[in-house]
Amino acid sequence: MNLRIKNNNFYEFGDAIKFIKSSFFPFLRKKNPNFKSEFVLGIGGNLGNVKKRFEKFFINLKKDRRFFVTQNSVILQNKAFGYANQDDFLNAVMFVQTSLSPNLTLKIMQRYEFKFGRKRSFKNAPRTLDLDILYFDKKVRKSPRLILPHYGVGERVSVILPLGLMK
Repeated sequence: MNLRIKNNNFYEFGDAIKFIKSSFFPFLRKKNPNFKSEFVLGIGGNLGNVKKRFEKFFINLKKDRRFFVTQNSVILQNKAFGYANQDDFLNAVMFVQTSLSPNLTLKIMQRYEFKFGRKRSFKNAPRTLDLDILYFDKKVRKSPRLILPHYGVGERVSVILPLGLMK
C-alpha cells in the first residue's frame, strides 16, 4: 500500500514522483448518449516505453466501437508497491463508456493486456500494461474473476491522485 495517514489525519503521498503529460493524457470530450454504462479504468505499466504504450492503447480503445473514452487523467510516475524491487510505474485513469457487461468488459481488457505484451509471472510483477476496472457504474460485485469496486482503490496513490485531478 502506498498511501499513509499521518498523525494529523492527512494523507502522505510519498510514493508519487511526478506528473507527466502526453499527446492524449489528459483528454476530455462529452459523453455519448448511445452507451448505457460508464466505468473507470486504471492503467499502469513499468516495462519498456510505457508512455508510448499508453498512447497506443488509447488509440486502440478509441477505435474500438464497443467503447467510448470520455476522459483521461495525466500520467503519474510513482514507486512500485507489493513487489518493490522493480522500476517505477506510470499510472493513469480513464473514464470509458460501454454497453457491455462488467465481465465481458474485463475479458476484453485482458485481451488488450495480452496484445500489449502482458505476462503474468507472479503477483505484482513488472508489466508492460496493467488494466484494472476500478468502478463500473455503481455496481458492487465480488466474484473470483471481478471485484467491484476494485480492491484497494481508495488507498492507492496511483488511483487517487490522477482521479482527483480530473474534471
